[in-house]
Amino acid sequence: MMGPAHSLSGAAAWLGVGAAADALDRPMPWPVLVVGALICAGAALAPDLDHKSATISRAFGPLSRWLCMVIEKLSCAVYKATRKSGDPRRAGGHRTLTHTWLWAVAMGAGFSAFAILGGRWAVLGILFVHMVLAVEGLLWRAARVSSDVLVWLLGATSAWILADILNKPGNGADWLFTAPGQEYLWLGLPIVLGALVHDLGDAITVSGCPVLWPIPVGSKRWYPLGTPKPMRFKAGSWVEVQVLMPGFMLAGGLSGLWAVGFLG
Repeated sequence: MMGPAHSLSGAAAWLGVGAAADALDRPMPWPVLVVGALICAGAALAPDLDHKSATISRAFGPLSRWLCMVIEKLSCAVYKATRKSGDPRRAGGHRTLTHTWLWAVAMGAGFSAFAILGGRWAVLGILFVHMVLAVEGLLWRAARVSSDVLVWLLGATSAWILADILNKPGNGADWLFTAPGQEYLWLGLPIVLGALVHDLGDAITVSGCPVLWPIPVGSKRWYPLGTPKPMRFKAGSWVEVQVLMPGFMLAGGLSGLWAVGFLG
C-alpha cells in the first residue's frame, strides 16, 4: 500500500485498541488515545525505511535518505545470508527485514527502553519523529507542497505540547504500566502495532509480505504471506483509494467514539 493508506490504517488500528481497552475496563485516557493514534500512524510508514523512494526517506532530509540506504543494504545482506532454497535470488532489500514481526517487536522494545532510560528528552524525540511521519502520511497533500522545515516545526511543536499534556497526573504517562520508573513504557506498543499493520497492508497487495521471518514455511524462510492471489491488488489502485482508505477512516472514527464513551 501507499503511505497515506498505511498511516490511516495505523491510526485506525490504535483507535481500535482504544475501543478494546475500554471494553476490557482498562480505558485509555484521551491523551493516550490521541498520541497513540498519531504514533501508530507514523510508525506505519517506518517499515519502508528500506526503500529510497518511500515517504519516510524524504521525511528528514539527507539523514533519512542516508538511513534508508544503510537499512536497504543491511536488509539485502540479511536476506542473502538467511534465504533457503525456495527463496528467489534478489538484488535489493525492500520488503525483507523491516517487513517482519521480529523487526516490529525489536523497534517497539527499543523505543520503550529509550523512553524509560532517556527520560523527557527521549520521549520528546520519539514523539517528534512520529509526529513528523504522521504529518507526512495523514496530511500528505499539504506536506508535499510545504517545506520540510515547516513540517519539522509542526512535529516539534506537537511533540512538545503532547508531552506536557501526557505528563499531567491522570493523563496517561503511566497508562498500563504503573510501577515507578515505567512511565511511557507503553510508547512502544503503537510502534509495534504500526509496523505490523503496515506489513499486513502489504500482504494484501500483489507481492505479499514476509511477515513470518525467520520462521520458515516449507522451502522458504522469506515466505510472502498474503491473501489468495485473486484477492490481491496493486499499491495505489482504486481498491486502496476508494475502498480501503474510506474504510479505515470509518472504522477509526467509530472506534474512537467507542473508546471515549460515546458509543457502547
